[in-house]
Amino acid sequence: MFTGIVQCKLALQAVENSLDFATFHFDFPPALRDGLVIGASVAINGTCLTVRAIEEQRISFDAIGQTLRITNLGMLQPGDWVNIERAARFGDEIGGHLLSGHIMTQVPVVALDRSPNNVVVWMARLPSLVPYLLDKGYVALNGCSLTIAELESDRFAVHLIPETLSVTTFGDVQVGTSINVEVDPQTQAVVDTVERIMRTRTQE
Repeated sequence: MFTGIVQCKLALQAVENSLDFATFHFDFPPALRDGLVIGASVAINGTCLTVRAIEEQRISFDAIGQTLRITNLGMLQPGDWVNIERAARFGDEIGGHLLSGHIMTQVPVVALDRSPNNVVVWMARLPSLVPYLLDKGYVALNGCSLTIAELESDRFAVHLIPETLSVTTFGDVQVGTSINVEVDPQTQAVVDTVERIMRTRTQE
């Protein structure tokens, strides 16, 4: 599990691509390597991946075809920056909200409103996401736990403070950038349960 509090952003050092498969290589700083073992879970742009190899500072992860298609990891090239979060441990402070690291889909950035101390990022509100994106509700975007600030019929917005812009890749986001989305699992569970009950009652 993860909390959506990104610990740092890292540049992809190398990627090995094959049919429906890729291996990503990153150089982790010492603090991020502390206690890291092969088989541990790490969120990369919000996507839960398993540590495949540790060679000094070089940490490697594998991703299968489905992950590459559903998430923006399939578009990564050496030099691209990603958000990193180690898996949460019992006793850690939960500053965001609980996440599984299972990405639902990607959405494009459709507009940016910049001011000296704030950036408003507007993203497409896809039909499949409409039931789960609620005003002032939680959403994880590229692994960042954020609050939905504004909703319109076909788009939604989050407001980003300077700390978020400096620590995460959102500081370099552009119109057209593809963002990984994980909706709040509690919201998803409630919405899906209510819809299932309503369908059952309609069929009776």
